[in-house]
Amino acid sequence: MTKSLSLIVCLLVICSSAAFAGVTVTSPANGATLSGPIPYAATATTSSCSKGVGSMGIYTAPGVLAYSSSGSTLNTSLNLSPGTYNTVVEEWDNCGGAATTPIKITVSTGGGQNGVYVTSPANNSTVGSPVKFVATATTSCSKGVSSMGIYTAPGVLAYTVQGASMNYSLPLNAGKYNTVVQEWDGCGGASTTPVTITVSGGSGGGGNTFTNLQKTGGWGQYGQRAPTFIDCSPSPCDNITFSMTQNVKSPSMSGASTAMYLAGTQGYGDGLWNNHLIGDGTSQGLPDSNHTLVPQYHNFTYDVYFWVSSLTAPQAVEFDLNQFFNGMGFIWGHECRMAGGNQWDIWDNINQHWVPTGISCYPNANAWNHLVLQVQRTSNNELLYQSITLNGVVHTLNQYYNHGSAPGWWGITVNYQEDGNVSQSPFTVYLDEFNFTYQ
Repeated sequence: MTKSLSLIVCLLVICSSAAFAGVTVTSPANGATLSGPIPYAATATTSSCSKGVGSMGIYTAPGVLAYSSSGSTLNTSLNLSPGTYNTVVEEWDNCGGAATTPIKITVSTGGGQNGVYVTSPANNSTVGSPVKFVATATTSCSKGVSSMGIYTAPGVLAYTVQGASMNYSLPLNAGKYNTVVQEWDGCGGASTTPVTITVSGGSGGGGNTFTNLQKTGGWGQYGQRAPTFIDCSPSPCDNITFSMTQNVKSPSMSGASTAMYLAGTQGYGDGLWNNHLIGDGTSQGLPDSNHTLVPQYHNFTYDVYFWVSSLTAPQAVEFDLNQFFNGMGFIWGHECRMAGGNQWDIWDNINQHWVPTGISCYPNANAWNHLVLQVQRTSNNELLYQSITLNGVVHTLNQYYNHGSAPGWWGITVNYQEDGNVSQSPFTVYLDEFNFTYQ
């Protein structure tokens, strides 16, 4: 992918006129005294933003976002300790605007007990992948809830997040799961809520999720050198050395991680690895020869664990997913910039450059980092960057870009890329449990 080394300045237009946006809260009533889980139900509208309402949330105190959800409706229950709360229900539109409605409540009793309250998915329900888990937790421990997690089977901890709330989409293969959502408090205690679900669809090439892509076949390897970034292969080429070693036992989570190595003798050289999943050159048995399959899909989740051998050697590491059909090209590029300020950048298809997001990117060295990227191709063929989640911390983007052109290409692909620094310092990144969900 072509890169620009210049910094991009983003100008955000803030639409803040309350006369054109509103939040209607139907529960709880303002000034109410309640006990137990507090039900919140609200809707939002905006007439000043043509792209509509992007998300809604509940603040239980200034700066304390206790719950958020996509779309213009909100329906959940919060577990709150006894006391008086000046809560605020807020909506954010897709133009950068927002509106709020304050709701003052008093929680009497029953809100301070230990417990995990799961609002999604419903127990004994059938769901698609990724499965959206929404939950909150309370504890009588004076130090509060420290973290929450999802077990998909006994001893299999699939996800963790700091704090007393969870909102995460977990990719799962088809089948029945006796999942458990657990909270751990700061006093050494814990509580759980079991949720039995059946995930519909299939895995691998026949369903909605490709799993453990790091150990499958079909990967191409290329070098790219500044300033042209033209693909070269095999290694070494253009003073770039790159390699891919699959089925690595350590470090590994699954027992079969993949090591991506980059080195060389000239600065700013890149290593690029890509895999054609659906359509032309498919590695998963989905050729789409009739050109009817690829255009069906709009929602994509790139879910991977990565281990960086050095945080000072890379200029950046890059995670991309791509869709091509009918001459259109959709490239959702995400770059964790390390040497230039530890920030996430996203790719502008039309202007062919990286755009800083303002979201920090500080992966852990010599430890597993869990990255989840969620994007969408909208109904009018715009690229929507929805969220970046690193090690359980969710950052909502909701940024739109126009698609580019890609005549002759037809398919869905995933990329992983390593960018060398000015000295082309050698380093290795291990990938594991690399799952890709398409809907």
